[in-house]
Amino acid sequence: MEEIVNRVQDSGLIPMDLADFKPKYELIGIDIADQLWQGLILKEKDFRIWIKENNWSIYENKAVFIHCSADAIVPTWAFMLVASKVNDFTKEYLVGSKQDLEKYLIKNAIHNLNLEEFNDGKIIIKGCSDVSCPEYAMVELIHFLQPVAKSIMYGEPCSTVPIFKRK
Repeated sequence: MEEIVNRVQDSGLIPMDLADFKPKYELIGIDIADQLWQGLILKEKDFRIWIKENNWSIYENKAVFIHCSADAIVPTWAFMLVASKVNDFTKEYLVGSKQDLEKYLIKNAIHNLNLEEFNDGKIIIKGCSDVSCPEYAMVELIHFLQPVAKSIMYGEPCSTVPIFKRK
């Protein structure tokens, strides 16, 4: 009987799964709209009291997105005050949406890869993945890996779509 050979493993292809870049933190939002007076304006005195008395420890080891869901003009310093408080409990935060935060974390994870491992590599980016913004992650991988890769493909080893090949 003939031995079964894993030709994919022997091909030197480097498979990449977008799920590897999925945020490892719980994502949690802080909505400044909850602090607006009558849903319209931010009163500095009341806001500063909330900043002082809020339990900021609930954001420990979480990724935080700071936003305002109301159609109101919120002064920049309000976002800065919130950021100053969450900074004591997490380093992963930004002003924006949940998706903005996910993209930020995905980009950081990609940029923490060791590029030397992909030098002259034949990379396959897996097609199906459990990431909320796969197009963003795929394009970020191209941006990061194309300068060092020999080739980049999309899909599965048995059925790939060529994306890039160095000449």
